[in-house]
Amino acid sequence: MNKNLIYPLLIVIGSSSYGILSTIIKLSMEHGFTTAEAVTSQYVVGFMLAIILFIITQRALPKISLKGFFVIMISGFLTGTTGIVYGQAVHYLPASLAVVMLFQFTWIGLFLDCIIHRRRPTRPELISLVFLVAGTILAAGILDVDLSGLDWRGWAFGLAAAFSFACFMQFNSKQVEGISTIGRMTVMSLFSMIIVLVFQAPEIITTGKLFSTSLLYFGLALGFFGIILPIILFTIAVPKVGGGIASILSATELPVAIIVSVIVLHEALTWIQIIGIVLVLFGMMLPTLYQHRKQSAKTDNHLIVNEKSTL
Repeated sequence: MNKNLIYPLLIVIGSSSYGILSTIIKLSMEHGFTTAEAVTSQYVVGFMLAIILFIITQRALPKISLKGFFVIMISGFLTGTTGIVYGQAVHYLPASLAVVMLFQFTWIGLFLDCIIHRRRPTRPELISLVFLVAGTILAAGILDVDLSGLDWRGWAFGLAAAFSFACFMQFNSKQVEGISTIGRMTVMSLFSMIIVLVFQAPEIITTGKLFSTSLLYFGLALGFFGIILPIILFTIAVPKVGGGIASILSATELPVAIIVSVIVLHEALTWIQIIGIVLVLFGMMLPTLYQHRKQSAKTDNHLIVNEKSTL
């Protein structure tokens, strides 16, 4: 596979794993657990899995600078805060509208990247955002939702979740020397667990509920798909493609969330939602396809110049 496509593909896989989480949480609720308990189990078990991987694969402790440690710590906190504030958005808003609010991270992440790197968004990026926003509205099925009388706190928490995830992408795009991917994931999962334990349901540990009930099984699934897999893939790929493009590629989370809920929970899927999913996928792929085409054109021109120089 072309190296220019490997890293975008890793981001797509990582964000797709996030799309599975909502269905797992709904299944845990059907078994009598609260959202806070499910989210807390995700970060606690995720950290435990990270520690196991670290012990198995690492032979020495990481040696990083204070600045590098700060970058990883903030990335971990942002991972946790995104889950916390998004849960609050779901509490005050219809689930479909909360998803739309979260997916504002696509344009927030792009413009953050432009501000940080002092550049203008490219035409493919802007066109991509148009498709993503339109596709998200259709795919989430909010056209028939009554928006009157909704609590303003839901809008605020939704935007906070989008901003938190966009900031996570930016911090995770920074290279940190002296630490492996597994080591970085372990430190990030530690700090994300700390902040979740402060604000969610720490009693599942003190009462032993996490280890004495089926909550542990849900925690294992949530920890793997919500902590281990995406953080590893994002840590590898985001620095290679940049925070702006990574935010756009992460939009694949929405189609995956809808498709998995249809397959597992047997939720209804309309033609309007299918059109929205197609628009999201097209908007997600547009910048990467443009870059690939541009790189191929440069390579072809370089070969032509070399051929002429040898004649």
